[in-house]
Parts: sequence; structure tokens; C-alpha cells
Amino acid sequence: MWIALVAVVLTVMVAFIVRNASVGERHITRKLERLYSADDPQFSRSMSVLLGPAILDGNRVQTLVNGVEIFPAMLSAIRGAQRTITFETYIYWSGSIGQDFARALADRARAGVAVHVLLDWIGSMKMEEHLLQDMTDAGVQVERYHKPHWWRMAWLNNRTHRKLLVIDGAIGFTGGVGIADQWRGNAEDPEHWRDTHFHVEGPVVAQIQAAFMDNWIKSSGNVLHDERYFPKLQVRGEQPAQMFTSSPTGGTDSMLLMYLMTITAAQRSICLANTYFVPDDLAINALVAASRRGVNVRIITPGPSIDSEVVRVASRARWGELLEAGVQIAEYQPTMFHVKSMVVDELVVSVGSTNFDNRSFRINDEANLNVFDAALALRQIEIFGADWKKSKPVTLDAWQRRPLREKLLERITSLVRSQL
Repeated sequence: MWIALVAVVLTVMVAFIVRNASVGERHITRKLERLYSADDPQFSRSMSVLLGPAILDGNRVQTLVNGVEIFPAMLSAIRGAQRTITFETYIYWSGSIGQDFARALADRARAGVAVHVLLDWIGSMKMEEHLLQDMTDAGVQVERYHKPHWWRMAWLNNRTHRKLLVIDGAIGFTGGVGIADQWRGNAEDPEHWRDTHFHVEGPVVAQIQAAFMDNWIKSSGNVLHDERYFPKLQVRGEQPAQMFTSSPTGGTDSMLLMYLMTITAAQRSICLANTYFVPDDLAINALVAASRRGVNVRIITPGPSIDSEVVRVASRARWGELLEAGVQIAEYQPTMFHVKSMVVDELVVSVGSTNFDNRSFRINDEANLNVFDAALALRQIEIFGADWKKSKPVTLDAWQRRPLREKLLERITSLVRSQL
């Protein structure tokens, strides 16, 4: 009887592990055919209709570089909120900036503003408990995304990695920044990370709000849909944009498909900056094909300062074919590089929370802002160029001569690549 019981327990445990590590859906298995360029109207039609949501005109997107610009802008917007605040983030750790955000959110709740905060359970594990209590005492509605319960432990591997802030339904913020002191400052030393965030106004803010509502409904069961959250939005600029989201529960390959379509459409240049660059075979094939048809492909990844050495090893293991095809890869040296952006043909900009890895493409909930504007693209290329100057290029010869220890670690990490 005891043997049978143990067998049942082991079976349940194995089933849980398999369910927790799998993503369940059928994936893209074939290389995309190149049918148009990024400046062809068909590209934007396909991005808008095939992937959705619609590309909306009339937006203004401003770039915020590092915590020295990002946090003051976000906190100022929060303190100026009159009706509603919706805020979703993955990382929320202890520290002074966490206290600043909690205080600002609590103050607006006490002033009568409806404040809704959605924190990933794993990403906010380091958050001080008293900050949560201070916010809830002030009337902030706080939800923890996929907080573990015995009947839904399988969802623990699916995290919301989205970074979204919407003020009064009219002002949006998105990008890569987390709420932790590591993002303070101006990337001046290894203790202050390099990142970019974006301030958004115009009709696309409604899509940012909808992205927040997607997970708010999953977590709270409450639908926030009145005019305070979705007001009539005015034209604020001339930039067409869409807020693109992905989730294992809503099409696990959608974000990967967006990247593949954009890379496949490139005809002049690709500037890809990403924290966790662990491409699968389809992504490698798309980047190699782009380089071989004459596209100038440059990629910046973190260097020695990285918060996950396993990811760095797994990333470097995938570089051989890219380097052989002429793709340029450089490792950022001064500090942790947390930027997640792609610029194609000085026209298409995709920025947000998505890492270039399987976890972001197929396991986590992600959100990227896609903007189709030459001026914003040139600004991102300028920033990319400044980061490139602080990065160390990797040659094919140097990659081939990497230490045996690193090659052995690559073999080990290949066993868990699907979870990275």
C-alpha cells in the first residue's frame, strides 16, 4: 500500500513539474517568407490586422533614459493624478525608490483617486511588507499576480513581466524599468543599471490601459471600464503606435511572431538591445537571413555585470552562427544592461518589457509598444550608438576560443534553455 501511495505522489509531482514547465500550445515551426519591407504599407497592415491591436495615429512618445529621468517623470505623473492610477510591474523590491512609489500611490488614494496596483508575486517577493500595508491602509487596491495557492500552483511559472503605468486613462508609461534602487541614477557605476522607459500620450494610451486590464481582471475578477479609465483621448502628436501584448493564455507565440515579422521585413538596419538574448533557431535564422541579404545587424547584450550568469552563458552559446553571418554583437561593460528595444530601418521601434528569450516569448505575460516614426527611431539609434561605444565587440575568433569551462556550462544550460 505504501509503495502504491508513494507512486501516486511521485506521479502527481512529475505531472505538476511537466505542467509547470510547459506552455501547451503549438508553436511556429517554419521560417517566415519575406514578402515586404518595413516601410511597405503592407507591413503595417499585417502588424495591425494579423497581430493586433490596431495601429493608432496621433500619439506622442518621449524617451526617458535611466532612473535619473524615469523615476521623476513617473512620480510626478502619479502625484498629479486626479481620477485614476493603474500600475502593473514585475520587479518591486525594498529600498528608497520603493518607498517613494508606495508613498505617492498612498497619498493619491487618500486624496480620493482610485488607485490599482498589480504586482507579480515572484517579482515582488523582496518588497517590504509594510509598504503593502501602507498602501492598502490608504485605500490602494493591491493584487498579487499568480500568488500561489495549492489548487493553481501550475501557474507559478507564468509571471507578469509587464511594466505599465496609466494616469487618468490619458498618460502612459512603459519600458524596462523595475521599482528598485538598482535603477536609480544614471548608469554611472555597477550599482546603477542602464535602462530606458517611455512617456506616452494620445489614443494608444487606451491600449496600454487595456493591457493592464487584461491581468487585473485575471487577478481581481473586477472589470474597470468606465470613463475614468477609458476617456476620450485627443491627438497629442504625429506618431502611429500600437501596444502589443502576449500571454500563454492568449497565444504563446504572438510576441515572437511580431519580432520575426519585423526582422524579416528589415532591409537596411536592425539595432537590437536586450537584457536576456537567448534566441531560438527561428530567431537565429531570421537574423542570419537579414544579415546575409545586406542588413546591418547590431546587437547589444549585458557584459560581466549581469544578474543571471546562467542566462549570459546560454546567450553566448547561441552566437556562433550569428557571428559567422556577419551579425555584430557587443557586450555592455559599465553596469547591468536592462534595455529591451529594437529599431528597424530607422523607422520601426519596438520597446517594452520583452526579453529576446523563450521565457518572454512563450511563458511570461509581456507588453511592447510599437511605434512607426522616423524621429523616434533616430533618437533610439542615437542612444544605441552611445551604448555601443560603451560595449565590447565580440569577434568570431574570440567566441570560438572561449574557455572549455564555458563550453561545458553551455551544455548544461541547454537542458533548461526553454525556461530562460
